[in-house]
Amino acid sequence: MMTNTQAAEETRTPLNPSQAVKPGKHRKSMTAQRPQRRISARKAVIIAVLVLLILAILGVAAYFLKILIESKYFFCYKSLKFIPLELACDNKPDCSGGEDESNCVTNFGENSTFPVRLVSQDNVLQVYNGKSGWKSVCADGFTQQHTQIACQQLGYTSNPKFSSVPVQNVSSVLSTSFCAVASSSGVGIQTMVTDRKECGSGSVVTLSCSDCGAPTAQDRIVGGTDTIIQHWPWQVSLQQLGQHVCGGSIVSPFWIVTAAHCFSGSRKEVSRWRVISGTTYMTTLGGSSVETILINKKYDASQNDYDIAMMKLTSPIYVGDSSRPVCLPPYNLGLKAGDPLVVTGWGYLAENGDQVSPSLQMADVPLIDPTVCNSPSVYSGMTSPRMLCAGYLAGKVDACQGDSGGPLVYESTRWNLVGVVSWGVGCARPNQPGVYSNVGEMLNWVYSVMQALK
Repeated sequence: MMTNTQAAEETRTPLNPSQAVKPGKHRKSMTAQRPQRRISARKAVIIAVLVLLILAILGVAAYFLKILIESKYFFCYKSLKFIPLELACDNKPDCSGGEDESNCVTNFGENSTFPVRLVSQDNVLQVYNGKSGWKSVCADGFTQQHTQIACQQLGYTSNPKFSSVPVQNVSSVLSTSFCAVASSSGVGIQTMVTDRKECGSGSVVTLSCSDCGAPTAQDRIVGGTDTIIQHWPWQVSLQQLGQHVCGGSIVSPFWIVTAAHCFSGSRKEVSRWRVISGTTYMTTLGGSSVETILINKKYDASQNDYDIAMMKLTSPIYVGDSSRPVCLPPYNLGLKAGDPLVVTGWGYLAENGDQVSPSLQMADVPLIDPTVCNSPSVYSGMTSPRMLCAGYLAGKVDACQGDSGGPLVYESTRWNLVGVVSWGVGCARPNQPGVYSNVGEMLNWVYSVMQALK
């Protein structure tokens, strides 16, 4: 039997004398240590992929939600509210501060005769005097400096050149009234000339203001064929909220010519537009933002008359093989019935189609005499001098929906923008050819726009 004294002594003896606890030290927990679990590299990759996939889905959903909202509403940033899109650009401010009316399509009308022009396929330079009218500029004393000044007035200067043509080789309209440069300073070439009865040199000035419309090797549109943008580098797609709406034509690095009817209804808010250039295949990637959109003040939607508009870009389009300006036509180009024209675009390949063409199309469409186009069997007086008809009375080849605003071009020494796709009855129907805005009849307006917004 153990005595109480023995028990007390034994309880003071450590269970493991060799591992005695030192004063001030605590014993470690006696719980067993669990082995660390390591996530395999394969699992980590799967988790990362799932996270990225979820983020991508959320991003796509947010993008389409944004597009859906913007297709219906205009957001007022100052008052943080949405208004129906049809209330934007209706000449009534619905946002605080009038944000919804601050960046809209504008009507523009020329106030006077633009004082400089090029005439005929020779591109003879003429200047306007309010008292004596149009006068051809003699080659006497004309220099490269004068060339630069005149071309700048005409809106686009790239490799400007001048030459001369004998007076007897131009039409009588161009050889009856003359002027010659008398100085190298003034506001515009028209202020640097004085009247002459005849040219001492016997020649008048012809100008080439840019490298526009250079001919190339040829290798929507109903009845057309596939083509590539390098053959028609001035063709652009005008898009709103990622959707192709109309075509257009580059006439300078900053300027696009298109149709006024492209900006009807809820399409008047400028910031919603993008200009896609330099591509054969329809895409919504990239593009240029738009600073200003001007439509001809005389545009009559009920009659489709004066159906022309211009877009100024916020930054210039890079000029290269896939994006290059087309030439604005000279006055009195001299087109006649049957002359070969070309229309291009991404429009529907058939009337009442459900989508635009995925690749650029082109079609040859001969010019139709205006008396034929206005005859009772065709458009019965519905076309005006500001319109051209082109195509076949038998149908089968025509521009269609989605081609609106796009180019109708004619090649002389270079490609000239003679028309803008405007209207028609159906697509490629017999006796219903395409009708185009006549650019030559509205050059005064085009030049006035570029001059006013330099």
